[in-house]
Amino acid sequence: MAKSKTPASPWRNRIVGYGEAVTAEIVESSRNWRLHPAEQTDALAGVLTDVGLVQNIVINQRAGEQWPEAERGRPVLVDGHARVALALHEGQAVLPATYVELTPGEEAEILATLDPVAALAQADREKLAGLLGTVQSGNAAVQEMLSQLAEREGVVPKDEPI
Repeated sequence: MAKSKTPASPWRNRIVGYGEAVTAEIVESSRNWRLHPAEQTDALAGVLTDVGLVQNIVINQRAGEQWPEAERGRPVLVDGHARVALALHEGQAVLPATYVELTPGEEAEILATLDPVAALAQADREKLAGLLGTVQSGNAAVQEMLSQLAEREGVVPKDEPI
């Protein structure tokens, strides 16, 4: 019988917990470089109104000794800045959260790469056209964002116009 191979260096699970974060107590990272224009937050607000929350925000616990004393043990948001801003504006008291434990260097790497890595994905135009043909939202900002997506990716949705 062949022996199964175990990866030489498996991915480390940096997630240390899940829970709800009190929105008013969330500290945003001062190193967050992403800006969220009105067009984006309007579309996000529309999706949140249409569907609701489907993804956790990510908070670094900063518990490790690598952190300077003044920053150690002060949880900081590393993903979900737009959702937090909208939650504060709309009076959403809590948000679902994933808690991680990252060193200062790892936190910087996640802040710098999380969204850009996702943005490297390419569109399967046929699947996107079919998907867009099934999306139904009465929210103008969501409809505009979907129209721009279809135009940018060079697709016309099947069955129904956006």
